Amino acid sequence: MGQMMHRRKKKGHSNHERWLVSYADLVTLLFAFFVVLFASTQSDKSRVKQISQAVSEALQDSSISPSVSAMLGGRADKKESSPLPEKPAEPNSLQMDLPDAIRTLQTTLAPEMKQGQVSVHLERRGAVISLNSQSVFPSGGDTVSEAVYPLLAKVSKTLNQMPNPIRLEGNTDSLPINNERFHDNWALSAARSIAMLRILNERYGISRERMAVVGYADTNAQGDNSTEEGRKLNRRVDLVILSDYGKTSEPHPASK
Repeated sequence: MGQMMHRRKKKGHSNHERWLVSYADLVTLLFAFFVVLFASTQSDKSRVKQISQAVSEALQDSSISPSVSAMLGGRADKKESSPLPEKPAEPNSLQMDLPDAIRTLQTTLAPEMKQGQVSVHLERRGAVISLNSQSVFPSGGDTVSEAVYPLLAKVSKTLNQMPNPIRLEGNTDSLPINNERFHDNWALSAARSIAMLRILNERYGISRERMAVVGYADTNAQGDNSTEEGRKLNRRVDLVILSDYGKTSEPHPASK
């Protein structure tokens, strides 16, 4: 009776380097995570877009695994896959960011800026449109002059392209006021902010829910109250298109 010979199969060579693949995927994920964090801190949308495109191209040209590429938004198969459609903008998303708004306002308001009726600049709290109160209100009064309506129409066109909250800030110089209507500069600065709110709402259709009024009197001086030039800078109404930082000081209405 013949003996059956059993050959022992040789064990295949164990791949002890497979962990490197998983490690490389992990490093790639971490890299993408930090890129996303960096991009989220950028206010310049064009720069964010450049970062996004650069990461996308890197994913397409790299040799990372298809699963990781899919997780990061890359294409697993360049030949068969088609570009994903862009996500439509949400109803409340910004149509214009603050730097774009500043550039638009500086262009459209160039004649009024040259005449000293208005100035425009960007601060951390938002885009600030400073109206010379002498161009807008009569001395010691809170009635908006019709002569400033064309200027306000230009400003409102930009405001209506953005969902940002708007803060209307009345300011005065330090010279005391006491007449039949206003007992002090606090009352005058607040009344001028309210008058501006009503014009923007009733004439130019800006929602009241977007606006808030503040009266600073002479406590928010931009110029030296001991000189006439300084007092002119302090007699103003600021329309502030609030940034995310500026919105932190505003109350949030309770949800209905």
